[in-house]
Amino acid sequence: MSLARPSPLKILLLTALLCLIWGSTWVVIQKGLADMPPFGSVALRFTLGATIMSALAARFAEREGGVRPSLALSLMLGGLNFGVSFGLVYWTETKLPSGLVSVLWAVFPMLQAIVGHLFLPGERIGPAQGFGFALGFLGVAALFATDLAALGPGAVPAGALYLLSPLASAIGTTYVKRHGAGTSSLQLNRNAMWIATAILWTLALVFERDAHFAWSPGAVASIVYLALFGSVTAFGLYFWLLRHVPANRMSVIAYVTPAIALSFGALFGDEHVGAWTLAGLGAILTGVFLVHRGGLPRKPEVARAPASS
Repeated sequence: MSLARPSPLKILLLTALLCLIWGSTWVVIQKGLADMPPFGSVALRFTLGATIMSALAARFAEREGGVRPSLALSLMLGGLNFGVSFGLVYWTETKLPSGLVSVLWAVFPMLQAIVGHLFLPGERIGPAQGFGFALGFLGVAALFATDLAALGPGAVPAGALYLLSPLASAIGTTYVKRHGAGTSSLQLNRNAMWIATAILWTLALVFERDAHFAWSPGAVASIVYLALFGSVTAFGLYFWLLRHVPANRMSVIAYVTPAIALSFGALFGDEHVGAWTLAGLGAILTGVFLVHRGGLPRKPEVARAPASS
């Protein structure tokens, strides 16, 4: 039985809500890190998120349909998209402002295009897209030479290491796109979240054994918000929208989220947004637009975890 297509207004409002949620997560992460160490904080988030996702999968996975995810699929998504990527996001937000972290993450669609070109036969990159890549990475270089350099000697190495976060997500997403067709997204995300939980708690035990967890109202609220809205609700909205909207149209999230994150960082995190920040973001997003405007074939995807905080 085919599902009734929702109205364009409903799709627009839910897409806007998804952008608002993911745009807000960056500053919420940084607020929570004022009282908790990074790996322990994100491990708590995924523990709660995986518990909620398990309950949802038990109740709705049969209705959703799809085959059970393989161990390899769960390990790739949980290890790369959730474990490595989110671990680096949280660690980097102890070194850099949340808005700047979100802007650097905006290179994800370009990295996704490169990895897809290498491993997905239907997503080849043409010569015309070269200018888009050059412009996008020029924007990244400008941010390293200006905003990051102004933060002190440790900011540039931290930013360079952080770029492994969107790269890990691009590799994991490409693997899921290649091998995850027909897989239950609820079960896949449940398994991946538990795998990430194990990885992140291991990192916390190794690197934060003596770290202090201050169970302040702000820290607890951060974990609950990020687990309930940033993970479970946002992922649920994303997969629901993918059932009704072509995946390439969902790429609007990559353009809107950094701007929202910068605004929230300035309003609630007292973060400075300078001309070079805006110029770098503009160059990156223009590069992303040119790369994806070049005609990469896109099909609606299932069982794909979006990359976001």
